[in-house]
Amino acid sequence: MGTAASVSSLLAEARSLGVARLDAQLLMARQLGQTRAWLLAHDDEPVEPGAAQRLRAAMRARADGVPLAYLSGSREFRGLPLAVGPAVLVPRPETEGLVDWALELLAPSAPGRRPAVLDLGTGSGALALALKRARPDLELTATDASAQALAVAEGNGRALGLEVRWRQGDWWAAVSGCRFDLVVANPPYIAAGDPHLEALRHEPLAALSPGGDGLDALRAIVAGAPSHLHGGASLLLEHGHDQGAAVRALLAAAGFVGVATRRDLAGFERLSGGRSVGPTGGLPGPG
Repeated sequence: MGTAASVSSLLAEARSLGVARLDAQLLMARQLGQTRAWLLAHDDEPVEPGAAQRLRAAMRARADGVPLAYLSGSREFRGLPLAVGPAVLVPRPETEGLVDWALELLAPSAPGRRPAVLDLGTGSGALALALKRARPDLELTATDASAQALAVAEGNGRALGLEVRWRQGDWWAAVSGCRFDLVVANPPYIAAGDPHLEALRHEPLAALSPGGDGLDALRAIVAGAPSHLHGGASLLLEHGHDQGAAVRALLAAAGFVGVATRRDLAGFERLSGGRSVGPTGGLPGPG
């Protein structure tokens, strides 16, 4: 009978595969139900063969580029623990900027009226749930074309005890006839053939790239926005680092005013938005 694998020997195996030490420690801590501190203090601890086999499989997957969040089953977004899997993108830190910007723009609830906010293409529900946690008074609606993604988002909403209306449909089709006080969206925006797509191959392609020049989803959202926004309402969009000028042009051409772009922590243009000049009042959000 061979010698049982130990914490240290499994970490060495992970290192030989090219898996970062922190990633290996996090996967091992989750598998063993321990903390990283425990691992450091028990590096000679034997690991039960079944657990070692599962860890080796996870390490091989991580070495192949499977996101750590998929292997651990969760990712934190603005302090919210979100379940994630191959049906949804892993929430990125730069997307938190959309939440910050939205909260800056949202006025307090008026008596008898809650601000209606829409998250288009919600994925894991990250944006919608972060906004709802920060502003419980909001009337939040979130959409996605993928039933599998919506199932993940709904599960996250239930786990967090946050009420959001979940609607399936492609962009504005899910909220036909409704107007909102603010809309946020992190749509697919990577151009077809972009070399970054190879590193992201384990995430859903439809949520990463619309094909072509990468702007088709952004074009569809901007084109449909005026008929779904109250006057003075804002549309805030995440986009590629080199798409700021193109998105500003789309917003201006659609009649938006106060068009602006914000940079991410790396200094890249990442978020753009503007205000609608459409009618005030009118149709409510989804009931």
